[in-house]
Amino acid sequence: MVQLNRPRWLSHFRWFLLLPIPLIWCFVEHRQWLTFLENKSLDWRFQFRDEVDSPVKIVYLDVDALSLGTIGNMPWSRDIYSRVAEALVNEAKVKAVGFDFVFSDSGIPQSVDRRKLLLGNAEFGRFLMKGPPVVLAAGYGGWQYIDVDGKKRERHLPILTEEKRKPSEIEPPELPAFETSADPSKPALYTPQAPVGLIDSIRNGTRVVAAWAPNNTNVTYYHMAVQLARLYWGLERDGVRVKDGNLEFVRPDGSLVSSLPLVDGQLIEVNWFTRWYSPRTPHDEFARALIFAEGLKSEDAKERAEAKEYFANPDFKNAVVLIGPVDPLLQDIGPTSLDEYPVPKVGMHGNLLKTIVSGALLNRPEPWMNYVMVFGLTIIVTIFAVTEGARSLFAKVMAVLTMALYAALTFHLFKLQHVVLPFTAPIGAALCTSFAGLIWQAIEEQKAKGRIKGMFRSYLSPQLVEQMIDSEQDPQLGGHDSEITAYFSDIQGFSGFSEILPSGPLVQLMNEYLTACTDIVQAQGGTLDKYIGDAVVAMFGAPLPQKDHAFRACVATQLVHLKLGELREKWKSEGTKWPEIVWRMQSRIGLNTGTCMIGNMGSPVRFNYTMMGDNVNLAARMESGAKSWGAYTMCTEATRAACIEHGGDRVVFRALSKMVVKGRTTPVPVYEIVGLKEHVTQQTRECVALFEQGLAKYYARDWDGALALFAQSRELEFNVPGKTPGVSSNPSIVYIEKIVPEAMEEPPPENWDGRYVMKEK
Repeated sequence: MVQLNRPRWLSHFRWFLLLPIPLIWCFVEHRQWLTFLENKSLDWRFQFRDEVDSPVKIVYLDVDALSLGTIGNMPWSRDIYSRVAEALVNEAKVKAVGFDFVFSDSGIPQSVDRRKLLLGNAEFGRFLMKGPPVVLAAGYGGWQYIDVDGKKRERHLPILTEEKRKPSEIEPPELPAFETSADPSKPALYTPQAPVGLIDSIRNGTRVVAAWAPNNTNVTYYHMAVQLARLYWGLERDGVRVKDGNLEFVRPDGSLVSSLPLVDGQLIEVNWFTRWYSPRTPHDEFARALIFAEGLKSEDAKERAEAKEYFANPDFKNAVVLIGPVDPLLQDIGPTSLDEYPVPKVGMHGNLLKTIVSGALLNRPEPWMNYVMVFGLTIIVTIFAVTEGARSLFAKVMAVLTMALYAALTFHLFKLQHVVLPFTAPIGAALCTSFAGLIWQAIEEQKAKGRIKGMFRSYLSPQLVEQMIDSEQDPQLGGHDSEITAYFSDIQGFSGFSEILPSGPLVQLMNEYLTACTDIVQAQGGTLDKYIGDAVVAMFGAPLPQKDHAFRACVATQLVHLKLGELREKWKSEGTKWPEIVWRMQSRIGLNTGTCMIGNMGSPVRFNYTMMGDNVNLAARMESGAKSWGAYTMCTEATRAACIEHGGDRVVFRALSKMVVKGRTTPVPVYEIVGLKEHVTQQTRECVALFEQGLAKYYARDWDGALALFAQSRELEFNVPGKTPGVSSNPSIVYIEKIVPEAMEEPPPENWDGRYVMKEK
């Protein structure tokens, strides 16, 4: 039955079954389960880009261990802050000052000098009432309070996309408030009218901040960096607004200074311009600035001059100063995309201010474009990865290069344009899909190899098929010299079978016989060369080298004869199905060992893996010449010697003659393979011994002595005419009836070396 080939479209359709893999990656990306990995890749891009210049100068006054040691433990009197801020604004001519801690008197310990506290608050309040460009901090994070029902609650930063409360239910942040009451039992908090800015970030990180936060008051609270940007541009309090999802900075005349699109109408992603510790990031201790601020009012002219010189530093002029806690003990640190270790979060406000003023926002594609990139990269890489044929290696290299080019593109676009292309999902989807495709392809190739083996096993040995597949090379014409043992077999009197048996039964009989012969040959490591009618041609020792190829070939001949005996019994038991000639089938086999040409012979369009050479021809002569000696397995001296070297005495040989085959002039010692040691009887061993004694007499020209010994061996022969199926002669009979009489009738010359010249092939 002819099997139809699978439609080509069906073979290609299977790749659509890989579609769920990029879909899963898109789903995972949509659910933001890849955020950690994506943030890591973003950090790599920041580090690849490194630090960049900013149009705004920022100076940090650090509340560090030195300041704590100089001034004392917090809380400090508020007049300290007012002195520093006033000096920065009036003397250093900074554009704005931001305080990165909430000035709240809640939680002030009882041990604090209340009088000093109130005096400091009053001085700070008077300074703020002048309207200096100062932004005080407000925040949600970590502020716990007791509601009207006496329940403990915690305020948290309201995010529009996550907030489930109504605006009327959202409390404002913790605001700066100063104690004004001298009576501890009657606290009275004063909330200064100075601009306030949020210092919270999303999930307490340093990547994304809320530009503003909704609440249940009529006041919109913006982030500190937003308020500092407004002051940096010299805008009024109402000079910042959120409109149509954009953060707008507006001049009094209504013109726009800047308009920045917000993520989800509220959020800004920080573009990190500088590291915390960097020549681009000026720092000084708050305590040092306080000393010089107080020095401005000193009666000592030298101290005043030193103070003026300090605040005349060019770093201060037209800069924005951020004052915040930097000591690790104050626990206000976090990781950044540029710094190796967690650093003070006040640096986040500075970098966000640089982001806003420069307008260099991180640009991320729309979600649908991310999915397009996931599928696009996956399709290209997978097609390259699963490409087969001569360009397979080149295509796989291109698959790797495509992913590398995409990765390089994400880094360079970020460096040049601040564009944040998706990294994890496209690369992950492409890798997983192409890997799955390669696994599928490997499975298909294994199935294909199995089919090839199944198809070619009928023509070639499994070893040769394996070698062809593993070589990954197309077969080519040509060959090489190699030592092998050539095997030729033929059915005795096959023409009689062809005359008696119809074609159908003849084919059935030959298939059964040839299958048995081929299975044995291949089981012993032989490679089937070809069938020529009823003849089997094989080789041992190629294409895979075998040291014991001669021994394997000799064993195979005897196993074939044993199997043929079993088949004769089987055919006979089937009654009239087979004529008597089938019951008497015998096979003759010839072997020779030597160097032959092995390889692909033929034409470029059709060739055969075969053997050629004089030693091959000699093996064929062994098969055809065996008939003349009444033997069924005949081999050369070379085969016998190689067999004994690797197989010991397991194979029993009998010397037959020094034969000169037709077409050659040199005599070749030939031997009959009598059988395997485990099967040879004592009678057969005695027969062989007597025969070889007779052969020695024959070589010595003792014709009568030879005939006498051959007569004795004839009685012990294992193949007996009329008794052994299909046997009409044996070596003893041949020497008695033909060889010796010919020598007696025409004696050989005195220098005769015992050779016998064959008249037939």
